[in-house]
Amino acid sequence: MEATQFLDSDLCEEVPPSGIYASTITTARQRSSQSGNAMIHVVHALEGVPPAFERVPEYFVLEGASARGLALSRRRLVELFRACGLTPRPGEDIAPAGLQGIRLRVKVEHEQWRGELHLRVVAHLPLADKPDEPAPF
Repeated sequence: MEATQFLDSDLCEEVPPSGIYASTITTARQRSSQSGNAMIHVVHALEGVPPAFERVPEYFVLEGASARGLALSRRRLVELFRACGLTPRPGEDIAPAGLQGIRLRVKVEHEQWRGELHLRVVAHLPLADKPDEPAPF
C-alpha cells in the first residue's frame, strides 16, 4: 500500500474499551492554561491500544478554579505521584519533570468531547500492586 492511500486503521473510529492499561508518561510539565493559570500537563502513552488512541492527555489545575476543583485536582496529582513511586511532602515544590518516563497503570473511561468519544484518565495505579493490598476497583 502506498503512503498516499488511506489505511483501514485510518478509518477505524472504535475507541478502545474503558479499563486499566499500562502506561508510560511521555510528557510531564508545568504550563499555563488559556486563562493564564498554572497547571500540570501530563501525557500518557497507553500500551495495547491502536496508535491513534495511545496518547491520552491529563491536566491538573493549580490555580484559577473553585476551592473544590483545586482540592480535587491536587488530590489526583498526589495519587499520580504515589502511583509513580514518589512521595510528595508538604512544602515540596511540584516537580512534574520527575514523572517523565515512569511506567504505571491508569484507569481510563470514555468521555464525550467536542462531539467525539475520547479516553480520559480517572485513576492512577502502581505498575505492580502489593500482594496484601486490595485492588481499588
